[in-house]
Amino acid sequence: MDLLKDATIATIRRLPDGCSLEDIMSEINFVAQVLEGLEHAESGKLLTTEELLSRVEQWAK
Repeated sequence: MDLLKDATIATIRRLPDGCSLEDIMSEINFVAQVLEGLEHAESGKLLTTEELLSRVEQWAK
């Protein structure tokens, strides 16, 4: 199975009974973002701390 699908199924199984659809969607979104970040890291698409701080500084202006 696809990694995202497997992670999504595992995430849903870990959630408590009676959780809301919003809870499910939030957890799935989090897992998807983590997997995307890992893919970026593996492919070398990383920012240095200095680059990140520079971007944050520009956003704050």
